[in-house]
Amino acid sequence: MGKQPSAWITTQQKKRWPLMILLLLSLSTLMAFLIRSTFDSCSNGSINNVGNFIREGQEEEKGGTHHQVNHNDEAPTPNPLDFMKSKLVLLVSHELSLSGGPLLLMELAFLLREVGADVVWVTNQKQTESDDIIYSLEHKMLNRGVQVFSAKGQEAIDTALKADLVVLNTAVAGKWLDAVLKEHVADVLPKVLWWIHEMRGHYFKLEYVKHLPLVGGAMIDSHTTANYWKNRTRERLGIKMPETYVVHLGNSKELMEVAENRVAKRVLCEHVRESLGVKNEDLVFALINSVSRGKGQDLFLRSFHESLKLIQERKLKVPPIHAVIVGSDMNAQTKFESELRNFVSQNNMQGRVHFVNKTLTVAPYLASIDVLVQNSQARGECFGRITIEAMAFQLPVLGTAAGGTMEIVVNGTTSLLHPAGKEGVMPLSNNIVKLATNVEKRLTMGKRGYERVKERFLEHHTSERIAKVLKEILLHKAKRHSES
Repeated sequence: MGKQPSAWITTQQKKRWPLMILLLLSLSTLMAFLIRSTFDSCSNGSINNVGNFIREGQEEEKGGTHHQVNHNDEAPTPNPLDFMKSKLVLLVSHELSLSGGPLLLMELAFLLREVGADVVWVTNQKQTESDDIIYSLEHKMLNRGVQVFSAKGQEAIDTALKADLVVLNTAVAGKWLDAVLKEHVADVLPKVLWWIHEMRGHYFKLEYVKHLPLVGGAMIDSHTTANYWKNRTRERLGIKMPETYVVHLGNSKELMEVAENRVAKRVLCEHVRESLGVKNEDLVFALINSVSRGKGQDLFLRSFHESLKLIQERKLKVPPIHAVIVGSDMNAQTKFESELRNFVSQNNMQGRVHFVNKTLTVAPYLASIDVLVQNSQARGECFGRITIEAMAFQLPVLGTAAGGTMEIVVNGTTSLLHPAGKEGVMPLSNNIVKLATNVEKRLTMGKRGYERVKERFLEHHTSERIAKVLKEILLHKAKRHSES
């Protein structure tokens, strides 16, 4: 199979996306029409991805916010975040990009807007030149009723002082406190919820987190990361963590709608596989994450190469297998990504390895692959949102036995785990071969992963968990206010 140039793939995808979105909109409209016509009471949930086009279009036509409504036209289902109605919330993001932290904060913004909260967003580290991604994400927020202010203007200071709640997103966002609020820092700290996602040691700097002990609380995505921060701040910085809450994330209704729509998945699968030059009967193992050494794309490709050799040496009868790396930056072409591409060329894997540019729309790739590889290195992922998204699509997961992944999957039931680092290369290659040669195991693991998502990792689970935290922060703020 000849290599498809990456630029060609990206161009073809751009040409096809309008058609794909139109098709999905048509499917959604047809489903809604059938539901209204037959008074069907079946669930019709609404990804951060393709499904968002459906929901956003509907919301923008209606205007304003809405409650969750069941499909029997009964009373609205209470939203655990309803108590936040009319509350003023300031969200402070260290950056605005397609990385996990900002996207999670945007989801929180939309959850709060759904219940009628007034939400203001500021980005601390913002490029001076125009950026298509920033422009797109800001307008996405504006269309959902989120106000976007300058992080360093008087509006941001006034909002912080008036706000009922201030959410700092990631450790790096702590620099905003002194730089902008200055003498007002002490007034704002009691109502700050610090949402931390980082697992890397270089984030443990006093310039970032010196105010951490005095905030209303910290929210962290996994127990592993929470324990790491508790120990590291005490041992390295000599400071104590505030009241800390662990909140596992959940999949949005939009993602679940796509994941549970067989027609949409089939259409997306056919489109993506055609654009990559992959046949329907081929097996696809994908790593979907920003391309960096910490995410382990290099070790994954080494494992994939070893699995190809194992299949050949053992003369195993399996369909052609492919590796897909979603999260490249075609424009930057970093040294690390060049290393990845050179490794592919040196080992003559051009027809088996495919690079896809970073994207907000991961649903099409989840719909078109057979196995997700979560290969984050060192301490692993803080949580690993892509893992629960893949499980929603009934995909088995090959993951590193580290970080938040351990709190999501069940080894041997929904996934097969391997060690981080170079010692994990051969175990991962063996696991690739295991799943490539055992259809029943793949399907069973995928089904059990989906069941686990339905039990633990849905949007309403997230809303319930976050609601408990926000109530505690507001109570803490009220108590501090009464004591002052």
